Amino acid sequence: MGSQPKADYDVIAIGAGFAGLGLIHFVREAGLSIRVFDKAADIGGTWTWNRYPGAATDSEGYYYCLTFSKEILQEWSWSQRYPGWEETHRYLHFVADKEEMWPSIQLNTEIVSAEFQEESALWLVTSASGETHTCKYFVSAMGMISEPNVPNIKGKDSFKGPCFHSSRWPQEGLDYAGKRVGIIGSGATTVQMLPEVAKTAKSVTVFQRTPNFVMPAVQKPMTPEWEKEIKDNYDKIIETCRNHVFGMCFNSPVGRNLADTPPDEVQRILEEQWPKGSFAFVFETFDDLLSNAESNQVVSDFICSKIRDKVDDPVVAELLSPKGYPLFAKRPPLDHGYFEAYNRDNVQLVDIGKQEPLVEITATGVRTTENEFEFDILVLATGFKAYTGATEAVAVTGRGGATLKEKWATESASIMGVCVADFPNLFLITGPQAPFANLPTSIEQNIMWITDCIKKMESEGYDVCEPQQKAEDEWVAHTKDIHEQTLMAQGHKVNSWMMGANIENKNPRVLIYFGGANVYYDKLRESVDGGFPEMAFERLAQ
Repeated sequence: MGSQPKADYDVIAIGAGFAGLGLIHFVREAGLSIRVFDKAADIGGTWTWNRYPGAATDSEGYYYCLTFSKEILQEWSWSQRYPGWEETHRYLHFVADKEEMWPSIQLNTEIVSAEFQEESALWLVTSASGETHTCKYFVSAMGMISEPNVPNIKGKDSFKGPCFHSSRWPQEGLDYAGKRVGIIGSGATTVQMLPEVAKTAKSVTVFQRTPNFVMPAVQKPMTPEWEKEIKDNYDKIIETCRNHVFGMCFNSPVGRNLADTPPDEVQRILEEQWPKGSFAFVFETFDDLLSNAESNQVVSDFICSKIRDKVDDPVVAELLSPKGYPLFAKRPPLDHGYFEAYNRDNVQLVDIGKQEPLVEITATGVRTTENEFEFDILVLATGFKAYTGATEAVAVTGRGGATLKEKWATESASIMGVCVADFPNLFLITGPQAPFANLPTSIEQNIMWITDCIKKMESEGYDVCEPQQKAEDEWVAHTKDIHEQTLMAQGHKVNSWMMGANIENKNPRVLIYFGGANVYYDKLRESVDGGFPEMAFERLAQ
């Protein structure tokens, strides 16, 4: 054995959402101690911060869940196809209660720094209040879309009414009934929020930079018959997600390319699939939509035709129709009445992408190059610093004194999104260059790799696992190569957060592994079975 001093905890993690709770289960199962810190007042991660009206999952609830406990899968009941934030939040409480996780969680604690100690090979973790803890293994469980992106809009602090990022919706709630509401941004959050807010607000004005390909969700209640079918087949559902290209419960590939299908048959298939809702519209129609530009364009045109069908005003419909980029270059949201909301007299769309750019936020509202708008409430639905933002917000310092933020200044490099060269005994859950997939599926696959690595360390008496620079270089090159073969490579054209292109003063970069979540999960397993060849294992000198 090495001569590593005793740490306060074997594992310290930041983030008490899906990733933090999953980590508690697997780490404790390995017989190790863990402390999970979160700056929020409650567990839930995304589902405690995102309390805006209409917030809901875009994956169907029955597979947007942790699967490590068959008992929990059988005992918990979802009320509808896409659970709202309140229901998902209750579910996470159910998991924490059932597994007695609360003693391992410390809330209302913001971690501001984590520093690798060269001599002891322990991590020194410090909170905003100055409290310090040591651990052998430090894990970022903060999630890929948890750090808000607030663009540097002139005058943003001058607005006299409530003005906040959508993911920081006031925890005590907000009465917007009869109020004039401005929403800057038109991504997935606004797609969910607008139909709800418009029901009671005096007026809602959406400032749109780039329109989205929005597909129908088709919400529906959970019936006893559907629930029984799900619970009788959970093993198969979990296996389907594990082996799907986006970690979802879809029957794809379907063995059919649009490019090889007669046009009338293409239209029949698209029309048949559209009313069913969900991302099945992409995954259970044709297999070449993400790789063949012509096939993608056919489906893009089809979606735009559906937008025109839903929106009464042809000028507004045109503004809402995406142009100049392919489907999936931006993350497409699911629709719960978004387009129909623009048919209401109290909803207005302003094109700040081309027609009238936003100039500044004023004390009373928003000024564009053409108009001034007055509001009582202003919501910044401006997205997230995806994949790296939350971890970069903590001063995580590895070997040689460099922070992760400094390392990632030009290239968000990692090994499979789970570890980073020069940061020993550090692990990431769904870090940069992991797949963009159904998150609970990816989270559990990542946690299993991490805990398997830790178990090897513990059983063989190692003090340090050192991610290898060569392995990182190879993964970065492989991820880039795959990315260039897909239509996702055009994401920088539309400021897509999937390439970090929504962040000011930061160059676009490859943040996502697009080789298929199922392929990625296989690579994680190959790594485990091969004894973690990406890592060098060391013992401290006696």
